[in-house]
Amino acid sequence: MSISDSPNLKSPSADGICCTHLTWTKGGLSRTQGSIHSPTALSPSVQPRGEKCRPVSLPTSKSEGDTLSSPHLKAFMYSELNNATRNFCNDSLIGEGGFGYVYKGWIDERTLGPARPGCGMVVAIKKLGDKVFQGRREWLAEVQYLSQFQHPNLVRLLGYCLDGDNRLLVYEYVPRGSLENHLFRRGAQPLSWEIRIKVAIGAARGLSFLHEAEQSVIHRDFKASNILLDLEYNAKLSDFGLAKAGPIGDGTHFSTQVMGTQGYAAPEYIATGCLTARCDVYSFGVVLLELLSGRCAVDKSKVGVKQNLVEWAKPYLSNKRKLYRIMDERLEGQYPQKGAYMAAFLAFECIGDAKCRPSMTEVLVRLEKILVPKESTATARQEQQLGSSSLRLKSPLRHDHPSPAVRMPRGLSPHSAMRSRRQ
Repeated sequence: MSISDSPNLKSPSADGICCTHLTWTKGGLSRTQGSIHSPTALSPSVQPRGEKCRPVSLPTSKSEGDTLSSPHLKAFMYSELNNATRNFCNDSLIGEGGFGYVYKGWIDERTLGPARPGCGMVVAIKKLGDKVFQGRREWLAEVQYLSQFQHPNLVRLLGYCLDGDNRLLVYEYVPRGSLENHLFRRGAQPLSWEIRIKVAIGAARGLSFLHEAEQSVIHRDFKASNILLDLEYNAKLSDFGLAKAGPIGDGTHFSTQVMGTQGYAAPEYIATGCLTARCDVYSFGVVLLELLSGRCAVDKSKVGVKQNLVEWAKPYLSNKRKLYRIMDERLEGQYPQKGAYMAAFLAFECIGDAKCRPSMTEVLVRLEKILVPKESTATARQEQQLGSSSLRLKSPLRHDHPSPAVRMPRGLSPHSAMRSRRQ
């Protein structure tokens, strides 16, 4: 669910993009169509198969009272948030998800009390639907995790409201909306190569932070709609309703109720119910593919293998000569060949066999090498040694990046262009 002011936060069904919700029943796996923003529940718990998948005891979860007693959060009254959003009017509505609505509101920066529209600090207020029982557990999980962690690449939770049956959350306002809208919304301005890699790095930092925390956390619903972008395109992970504390001690995984979103959930997790940090790595690989290709994880408007991004793209990811076939045409060839192949091969490893997937820390290191190529770093050192004031290394986030870009001359196919470059 996006905490933003993007005008098209609802499922972009007009573009033929949709996610299929999976539900476990006695008769097997049934499929229903639903919003791309809604988390998918596979329930009841899938019984694990195989000796290696053993439940690991987890620390007892906090009670609702303990969770809500965090000194880092403000307890809002319903009347305060009602005033901050002008009675939750339609003009304040900025998003809709599977478990409620998101409204834009204003509060006083100093007192955190309600303020007049246009004055004070802008916030995003998520209001849980009246008849959503499952959402209450996710609401509490969101408070539990975001009250513990503060990181530049995690959305900041400012407070909550538990007033009678009303349950609301108050977040920092992230103005550019979700990555999903920038990639898939019809008419959206295409993201440059540099911005796409910057977003991938920011998201990787957020996941790496969660995985490497003293008590590790598995996000379990990492996807493009849960990556928010600020004014400078810094990524912030949101929606921790499905997050789980990672295994403790010598444990590497544990069995749990299978939940997530089709197209992003790791296949071994869906099949066995064994949850590991590598499940997030798989989801990250899918999002990295979305950034490279401009296609969503599941697209029902397409036919055959093209409906599933991973199945369609996988044969091309490790082949330099065929890589251009999956690259987003809206990039118009403006990306470094080497960097694109490095990113594609990294995505290939992330969506591969679970045992061979890199950790998010390794993913982050490799992505940072793509953004700042070795030749650029060597040039910077040379300038420092020469003490030249006239030479200046250009920022890797500008469009005048010194790395070579693939430009397609008119009348020349991408394959012919790459062959010409090698000659």
